[in-house]
Amino acid sequence: MSDVQHSMSIWGLIADAGVLVQLVMLSLLLASVFSWVVIVQRGIYQTRARSQFLAFEKQFWSGVDLGNLYRQGNGRVIDGAETIFRAGFKEFTRLRQQSGADSDAVMDGSQRAMRVALAREEEKLESGLPFLASVGSVSPYVGLFGTVWGIMNAFRGLASVHQPTLAVVAPGIAEALIATAMGLFAAIPAVLAFNRYSSRAESLLGNYQTFAEEFSSILHRQVHHKNVSS
Repeated sequence: MSDVQHSMSIWGLIADAGVLVQLVMLSLLLASVFSWVVIVQRGIYQTRARSQFLAFEKQFWSGVDLGNLYRQGNGRVIDGAETIFRAGFKEFTRLRQQSGADSDAVMDGSQRAMRVALAREEEKLESGLPFLASVGSVSPYVGLFGTVWGIMNAFRGLASVHQPTLAVVAPGIAEALIATAMGLFAAIPAVLAFNRYSSRAESLLGNYQTFAEEFSSILHRQVHHKNVSS
């Protein structure tokens, strides 16, 4: 009785499964582990990015001098809106120091630098999301493939049995169904995380774009104010 119970346990079914079904299970297990690593990393990064954006936005609109704000970021790791600010302000300052540079050229260069920085921040926010999407969409089918293959082997084994019964075919079907369960186990968290992190990334990216436009307006006023004054 104990041998039967062992053979029908989860670990017993996995150990008795065919080589191909075991490879399917192993691939699904690895996909689940890697997806959870991505889920945790993305959660930490996006949470930190949101906090940094709120802190920098508060500091930016506090009336601090832009030159001082730029110098405060020297020598430390920055992300998000501050990266966009530094890219735009650095190019703005460089172009204004050049003799003969008109206001349109200064603004075009600053906006181009901010667009490049914004694209890089978008890559950071969406890093790992394609992997989660792949795991969420492919894992159920991989598990289903393992299930179909296992059930085929279980029924093929009935050909050598004189009196086929449910007790004979049940272990083979059960071990095959484990592959489907593992596929769902890998896919469901990946799909939920992908939907959540995609939404958060889109929201943060929208905040970055709004900040870039507002900062561009400030630079536009500064460069035209200088031209009018001169």
